Amino acid sequence: MDIDFSLVLVCLVGACGALWLLDSLWIKKYRLRAVADYKATQAKGMTDDKVAQHVAVLSQEPMIIEYAKSFFPVLLIVLMLRSFLVEPFQIPTGSMIPTLEVGDFILVNKFAYGVRLPVIGTKIFDVAEPERGDVMVFIPPHVDSYYIKRVIGLPGDTIRYEDKRLFINGELISEDFVEEIDIDTNLGPLAGTLHTEIINGVEHATQHITAVNRQRSRTTWVIPNGNYFMMGDNRDNSADSREWGTVPEKDIVGRAIAVWMHKDPGLNLPTFSRNQRIK
Repeated sequence: MDIDFSLVLVCLVGACGALWLLDSLWIKKYRLRAVADYKATQAKGMTDDKVAQHVAVLSQEPMIIEYAKSFFPVLLIVLMLRSFLVEPFQIPTGSMIPTLEVGDFILVNKFAYGVRLPVIGTKIFDVAEPERGDVMVFIPPHVDSYYIKRVIGLPGDTIRYEDKRLFINGELISEDFVEEIDIDTNLGPLAGTLHTEIINGVEHATQHITAVNRQRSRTTWVIPNGNYFMMGDNRDNSADSREWGTVPEKDIVGRAIAVWMHKDPGLNLPTFSRNQRIK
């Protein structure tokens, strides 16, 4: 299971806010009482500078309260930005190659498909629905982890994928051959082909491994209401809706909009050479 940073932020904001509130309602009055008692019993005859020093010490907030008050607004702003506007993600696998590479850091628009409460994911209000061709971050039905794939099928669509050909509602989605390439796999580099594909006006690259022609037992899917069919652009090296089924609307996270940084695995410095809008 991936670390849920939204949950971590909610806990931190809640803890800092609770400490701030506890200090305001209860702890602070003991500091004020200590200052008043000092002035009434011990401050007589002392110089003003000496009294001010003692009052400053007695009025000093505990370090944990001071940190809580300092971090609360910063953490709250970060939580609001990540939960309702834009959240960063890192691409861990090659299922979206050539569109997205392993090590890409991307920005995900959390507002695109509706505003949801952090952690629990309950939608507050709608903004728009996913469209064919969108690159979307979601939680798949078989594992509690963030996945990123391309939206291929909408509710009510009939999707067929057979012999490396994609059909949407009976219409063949053509791919234009670009060039022959080598594709990295667990077995090492294999010969493959690079193509361009257009879905709903969105032109993007796809790739296929020449030697792989795995025929799945199921080739046709009718998408239920409130669900979406997802596929990776690395068509022969992607675990997607062809294996684990459709994605319910409630498990949508947001739409991927841009690559803002890239870092190759290992001891490599990040680069910004791949900065681009995702399409």
